[in-house]
Amino acid sequence: MTELREVIDALDARIIALLAERAGCIDRAAELKPAEGLPARIDARVEQVVDNARRVARQHGLDPALVETLWRTMIEWSIVREEQTLGQGIPQKDKT
Repeated sequence: MTELREVIDALDARIIALLAERAGCIDRAAELKPAEGLPARIDARVEQVVDNARRVARQHGLDPALVETLWRTMIEWSIVREEQTLGQGIPQKDKT
């Protein structure tokens, strides 16, 4: 059991590293979107990402519904992250 737990811990570390890499891509997307006039949320892209995740889950024998739930949570977090970045570039109105 100890060895199995070590394998799981190592896998968790790899998953977290990949999530951090994905977050970096989200940050880059937030930098590129203003020049293209794109919002943080693009519903068609959200559904495309979810469909892709479900397909890959099925290929690996993993429950697509579980993967969809995880991915929708991750996508919502990513959109909030992008909105925060995009919001930094919006000029503030002078309140005086």
